[in-house]
Amino acid sequence: MILARYLARRYLRVLTLIAAVFGLILFLIDMIETVRRFSGRGIGLSEAAGIAALNVTGSFYSILPLITVLSGIALFIGLARSSEMVAIRASGRSALRCVAVPALTAAAVGVLAVALVNPLVAVTGGLYDDAVAAIDRNGQQTVSLGESEVWLRQGFPQGGGQVVIRAARTSPDAAVLYQASFLIFDESRGPVRRIEAREARLEPGEWVLTDARDFPLDAPNPQAAMVVRDELRLPSDLTAQRIREGFGRPDSVPVWQLPAFIDGLERAGFSAARHKVWFQMELARPAMMAAMILIAAAFTMQHVRGRNTGAAVLMAFGGGIALFFLRNLAQVLGDNGQITPEMAAWTPPAVGAALAVALILKREDG
Repeated sequence: MILARYLARRYLRVLTLIAAVFGLILFLIDMIETVRRFSGRGIGLSEAAGIAALNVTGSFYSILPLITVLSGIALFIGLARSSEMVAIRASGRSALRCVAVPALTAAAVGVLAVALVNPLVAVTGGLYDDAVAAIDRNGQQTVSLGESEVWLRQGFPQGGGQVVIRAARTSPDAAVLYQASFLIFDESRGPVRRIEAREARLEPGEWVLTDARDFPLDAPNPQAAMVVRDELRLPSDLTAQRIREGFGRPDSVPVWQLPAFIDGLERAGFSAARHKVWFQMELARPAMMAAMILIAAAFTMQHVRGRNTGAAVLMAFGGGIALFFLRNLAQVLGDNGQITPEMAAWTPPAVGAALAVALILKREDG
């Protein structure tokens, strides 16, 4: 038990140091990029630092598995160079028992990251988007979900007003809205027109409304002045891809709210495949971090000297990079529906852990 606490404390110290270094590097990179991007907008260093601090949490969270494998490499290289690993093995402990404590500690850190850092990333990501939008003043297309409705907002391509769109549901590709209502606003006069349609199909540069009822709100009696049209076309600068992207990245939703958000997407008629995959990826993050520790141990827990150390570090880091890209590839396949969300999330850590354990057993325990 004393040895387990010692290994856990030592791993946490190494992880904290490496995480702090990478966090500082990411913050400086984000700050420089923010200053470069908004150099003509007159923002100062303090404002750029604030924007960079909001963005750095998401960048740090995305590379957390790589930070984990680096901390594992540093831990086992340090134990091997100080001959502590030799002493531990000489006491009769198997290689897997030596690796189990750092792996479980990494998994515990992963659980805390999913429970605490994931919601923080979602909050800071939204604040970052708001801050950038306030500086850019470019994006006018937004989309959100109500309890059982879809809400969108767009500007006219030629300018001069905005349109608020509400629909009961939509097609999975976001190209067709059903039971849609269009409320048209003039820049100076406010709402001037309301259009209700049984179906609204998005085509390049315009909405095609079917069975539309057009209410001129500036008329004395909009109901009496209503015009019924079999087909009506409205200009639009939206695309189906922009509408789908308007729901935001899956990581913009806290993991605790993802199940309800997925239900809302499916009730509205959208595909929730990306969000289901991301939810499973977050559940599997502790297992992925434990697998990274096993990969680091497979190559670096031996007693190494001189040039062998560099080769061991490169192989361990290369194995971690390979598993990281395998995870990203599986996520893409899951987003496209080629594999199930569970397979996309859990297969990479399972494969990485199995190969690492096999290598540890072969090299350390014969």
